Amino acid sequence: MVAGGPCHAALVRFRLDHRFFSTLTVSVITCVAALCASCDGEAPVAGHTSTSEADAAPTTLRVCTTGDYRPLSYRDPATGQYTGIDIDMANDLAAQLGRTATFVATTWRSLMTDMAAPGKCDLAVGGISKTPAREQLADFTQPYLRTGKTPLATAANADRFQSIEQINRHDVRVIENAAGTNEQFARQNFPNATLIIWPDNTTVFDQLLEGRADVMITDAIEAVYQAKRNPGLVAVHPDEPFTTDHKAYLLPKGSQLTERVNQWLAHALTDGTFSRFYTQWMR
Repeated sequence: MVAGGPCHAALVRFRLDHRFFSTLTVSVITCVAALCASCDGEAPVAGHTSTSEADAAPTTLRVCTTGDYRPLSYRDPATGQYTGIDIDMANDLAAQLGRTATFVATTWRSLMTDMAAPGKCDLAVGGISKTPAREQLADFTQPYLRTGKTPLATAANADRFQSIEQINRHDVRVIENAAGTNEQFARQNFPNATLIIWPDNTTVFDQLLEGRADVMITDAIEAVYQAKRNPGLVAVHPDEPFTTDHKAYLLPKGSQLTERVNQWLAHALTDGTFSRFYTQWMR
């Protein structure tokens, strides 16, 4: 966090109309400390103190991302191009730092190993949950998005899966992508259900539509996005998820960029940058 003043948390709420439920509230957590610090005369995020520093500065920002978590990060298998809210944010950060973003493929299983590999990742983005286990191994920015785990099911099954108790049954097939917090939640809460681990988070939703699984637990933002793209799916009570989950950006432990990224993020959350990207992808 940036020094120079108390940090005040403000919640910015976005309400989205969609087909199967009235509204979704996604809360974005902002910190205005960086703005206060800049008012006291600190240099802007992208500033350079000398010509020699600028000459020695890196020209690329290596951004690790799984590319399988729409609307935050998606890699098109045909073109290799990355798109999404967090991809737009990473490009904005790189521009502020005077660099060009280079996106590096990772997986949920290898994410923390990749973060610890020297020179592989300057930053990781794409719907990464801030957890105590990950905090031991890497640095997180302040949170930029608050969401939570909620069911995603077909319209025909939505009423059956309103609660953990309704899902935790021997006759229910729960499907999750491998190695992330979705799988962790399912293993902890549904010991009686049949758990299917699917290797590809971009095609897991087809399994629900084709009747090969009954329900998926995922973050409300992903559930709402997928329900909008797939009319046969319903995000079940996304305004009242089972958990509260904070998304943040990840940096290698002790990174010299952490403070500057936090400064940039504080500005992006208050000057309309994040809300512009969010609205573009969620409409």
